[in-house]
Amino acid sequence: VQLVESGGGLVQAGGSLRPSCAASGRAFNTYDMGWFRQAPGKEREFVAAINWSGSNTYYTHSVKGRFTISRDYVKNTVLLQMNSLNPEDTAVYYCAAKWAGYSASLYQREKYDYWGQGTQVTVSS
Repeated sequence: VQLVESGGGLVQAGGSLRPSCAASGRAFNTYDMGWFRQAPGKEREFVAAINWSGSNTYYTHSVKGRFTISRDYVKNTVLLQMNSLNPEDTAVYYCAAKWAGYSASLYQREKYDYWGQGTQVTVSS
């Protein structure tokens, strides 16, 4: 599976961005999908995930109510709608895919099989 992120950028606090992740290669609907982020000097952390069928979504506490993850099975993309952004959201955002054939926590980055190259999100105060 190849993953390519786009849609990052620079935005003022309170603004919105919608990064997307285009997946190609193997069957998109056999993968759980996640977004992680990594700020300078910090470890890569979980942001949001959606299971293979789109029936379940998961969020880290700090983005609940502000971010929404979704997937499009026609375009084979995963979207992360980010609203009410604040400077603490500044990071490189990575898309990841985990084969859905085995059960594992979607919160753990080591459970994912494929990663994109990342897209920079910068929120100015």
